Amino acid sequence: MGGFFGTIKKTSCVTDLFYGIDYNSHMGTKRAGMATLNDGVYTRAIHNIANSYFRTKFEPELPTFAGYSGIGVISDTDAQPIIVNCHLGKFAIVTVAKITNLPTLERELLAKGNHFCEHSNGITNQSELVSMLIAEGKTFTEGIENVFRQIKGSCSMLILTESGIIAARDKYGRTPIVIGKGCDGYAISSESCAFPNLGYETDYFIGPGEIVLVTADSITQLRKPGDKMQICSFLWVYYGYPTSSYEGVGVEEMRYNCGKLLAQRDDHSIDVDIVAGVPDSGIAHAIGYANESGIPYARPFIKYTPTWPRSFMPTIQSQRNLIAKMKLLAVEDLIRGKSLLLIDDSIVRGTQLRETTEYLFESGAKEVHIRPACPPLVYGCKYLNFSRSSSEMDLITRRVIERLENGNVTDEILQEYTNPDSEKYEQMVDEICKELKFTSLRFNRLDDMLDSCGIDKCKLCTYCWDGKE
Repeated sequence: MGGFFGTIKKTSCVTDLFYGIDYNSHMGTKRAGMATLNDGVYTRAIHNIANSYFRTKFEPELPTFAGYSGIGVISDTDAQPIIVNCHLGKFAIVTVAKITNLPTLERELLAKGNHFCEHSNGITNQSELVSMLIAEGKTFTEGIENVFRQIKGSCSMLILTESGIIAARDKYGRTPIVIGKGCDGYAISSESCAFPNLGYETDYFIGPGEIVLVTADSITQLRKPGDKMQICSFLWVYYGYPTSSYEGVGVEEMRYNCGKLLAQRDDHSIDVDIVAGVPDSGIAHAIGYANESGIPYARPFIKYTPTWPRSFMPTIQSQRNLIAKMKLLAVEDLIRGKSLLLIDDSIVRGTQLRETTEYLFESGAKEVHIRPACPPLVYGCKYLNFSRSSSEMDLITRRVIERLENGNVTDEILQEYTNPDSEKYEQMVDEICKELKFTSLRFNRLDDMLDSCGIDKCKLCTYCWDGKE
């Protein structure tokens, strides 16, 4: 997916920038970058962090950075920041984006005489393309509005200029941007968890399509927020860090409520000894379930964090499967002879949860009941780069549906499978349970999940669950 951080202060920004970017590390694993501005000079560094950590890659270079303002990014897509010099002036830019019509825009820009320089991953760099669209405007605001008009997908950005940091949230607010206020300046982040330890307090949630200019002294609105918001619901369920907050709703609180409502609707005829959450994103869900149901919460397996601390996984499935297994260590005294109810944030391919279940049975578990914290994922995301699947057919739900329907799947049929009260939904859940060898399987309902969040459904994107835009 990706996350960014920027800060502008009356004193040196380098330390805050370094740690602020690091606090977004759970949002991606591929590349990271940072840039500072000091007396008109931009200093930039970009590194591959696939097999390392942001801090270890960038700490040796910190002495080369200086200035009162800077931006940085953790990315699963492009090498960033990009530094541009055009009629608007010199600027650095980072984006969290998924531009689905990128090839079309690329051809149009090339036909106008533009050229692309950044091809470090073999394809056109999205941030470079965005910078070209911005340069078509007479002002930064006009240029960003041009981006909003032309791209399909989503794009949020930070732009480092001589006048300050421009923050622009995606037109429909699919990804968040939060501003924190400190004693001598401001910080802008994808994740509010970056603020407290750096001395910032959450001050303002940028609205969908809103553009602001941030200086060390002020926040100036350059474009008012739009009326429509479609923020990604999966941020609360899985991707967001537990201490973060979006639109004023805390991630940990939402997950706790999610588990609570899941317990209220569950079949309590099953005899379960303990409730557990798959570390780490399932833990708060599981605590909410345990407290509501009265079933003891326990940790039958522990994530080994000294060398496997990152929450995200490699994109290569064989590596993901190995790491998923290697990261978890069993507490056999809590497993042997026990019936376990396990809550994970979601089931995507099903591979990891199946292997976790097999691992528990091999460690002596009598039963393993699975309760995902969100509904079945039926559609691939069109708007963000968060998907852990390269195609919809990687989703276990779609594979099962194809099998049940003998390949004759239509949009109307898919809608039946998203209805938790339908016969087809029950058939799908039963088939997934058999295929992954769970003792029982019950998904959370979409209406309960949204109630756990407390934000109007019209402001939340639920496309991956119900296919509705």
